[in-house]
Amino acid sequence: MRASRLGVAAAVIATVAVIPAAITPAAQAERGTLADRLVRSVTIEGINHHLTALQAIADRNGGSRDDPSPGLQESFAYVEGQVRAAGFDVSVQEFTYDRRVIDAATVTVGSTTVVPIRMGGSPFTPVGGVTGPLKVVPIDATTGCEVTDYVDAAGSVALIRRGGCPFTIKAKSAAQAGAVAALIYNNSPGPARGDLDPTQVTIPVAGVSGEDGAVLIALAGGSATVDLRDHDEPTLSHNLIAQTRSGRTDNVIVAGAHLDSSPDSPGMNENASGVSAQLELALRMGSHPKVENAVRFAWWGGTGDSAGSDDYLASLTTGQKLDIALYLAVEAIGSSNGGYFVYDGDNSTGTVGPMPYGSGQIEQAFAGYLNGVGIPTEETNIGQARGEYSFFIAEGIPSGGTYTGLQFLKTEAQAAKWGGTAGVAYHQCYDARCDTLGNLNLGILDRNADAIAHVTGVYATSTDDIDGRAQRAAHRTAGAHAVAAPVTRE
Repeated sequence: MRASRLGVAAAVIATVAVIPAAITPAAQAERGTLADRLVRSVTIEGINHHLTALQAIADRNGGSRDDPSPGLQESFAYVEGQVRAAGFDVSVQEFTYDRRVIDAATVTVGSTTVVPIRMGGSPFTPVGGVTGPLKVVPIDATTGCEVTDYVDAAGSVALIRRGGCPFTIKAKSAAQAGAVAALIYNNSPGPARGDLDPTQVTIPVAGVSGEDGAVLIALAGGSATVDLRDHDEPTLSHNLIAQTRSGRTDNVIVAGAHLDSSPDSPGMNENASGVSAQLELALRMGSHPKVENAVRFAWWGGTGDSAGSDDYLASLTTGQKLDIALYLAVEAIGSSNGGYFVYDGDNSTGTVGPMPYGSGQIEQAFAGYLNGVGIPTEETNIGQARGEYSFFIAEGIPSGGTYTGLQFLKTEAQAAKWGGTAGVAYHQCYDARCDTLGNLNLGILDRNADAIAHVTGVYATSTDDIDGRAQRAAHRTAGAHAVAAPVTRE
């Protein structure tokens, strides 16, 4: 998921309830079925071939594949060439989105300047910025989450460690204590990006990397000036769609992965892992598989603030949208210290909100497969306000997927269950230059790719357990997809 964007509606890790190991009928696959054959043919070696190509593209283009850079254009050409050569019905959709262009992004303390990232929903500063003494908020389990954390903070620039509560809560608390701006530094290496509820935040808020946070902590008490201004610029981008030439076109399975990386990152986990797994799945399935339902693979352009799936769905008629049986989100599945999460489709955690009919069955299909091969899973908030999948949810289309975690910290219980290191982010190189091929967990990527191959094969064969066209139409008519308030990220 585009958790920075995220995800992407960002995927906020919800409760740590392990999904029961019971396998639903949709999750079962007998030997020799399409689902079984796909799991066996989609190999980590094949996926790694595409990852290597995308890493080389990033290396040739300044270490990034962000939209609309040459690195993204080369990535697009690589995937397009593969699916065209395989005989898929390929189309390219051109669209325009609003790209954020930075006018000012600086934090200056004395002779030291660091580059922050204004959080989505944050107010701008006036030209020249806002100034106040740099105040470091003491670290505890809920750093900066309560007004009482900000002692003598009136008129200050508050420097707050990430974690413990959503960004919006930190920003509100800082403002209530009288801070003129808030800087949230990452709890791991790399930049801190995120979103705020603009209806609740009244002061400028930006994220800074863990490295820059350490620099600023050493300058505590100095006079800090924060300057945050940007504007939107219309930008041309493209979606790549590749559909099988067999199967029903009025009951299509759509799988999607955003093709780009974040600026200044090669994005091998976020999201070359998803791009490569989906591409290898498409190639192993082939353009003329023996399926009941056609499979449509999408590689989205745009950015997290303006995902290409929004423009794609807007180009379809109501009938064409109803012809989409379900949407599978394929992203961030190779986190170095990752876990095994599935999107909460039935809102059993009470944190997701209304989901289209069938999303719970998709959740159980993923969980059932992973549980069936001995891997316990946890539910995670799919999010509804941002990310490629959010627009499918808004149209009443059942949605789900698997995810290995990004910026949040692995717990002791998760480390005991899955391995890895407790107290460390699922992916320390999230949106950072170190998000390279060498920092992927290929074992986790392999198993998640198997789950995606399995579920795609199951639903390409039959969607009987989620056949809810009438329910989806009612969902859309009733406006159940409307988001009452922006989803914010921790």
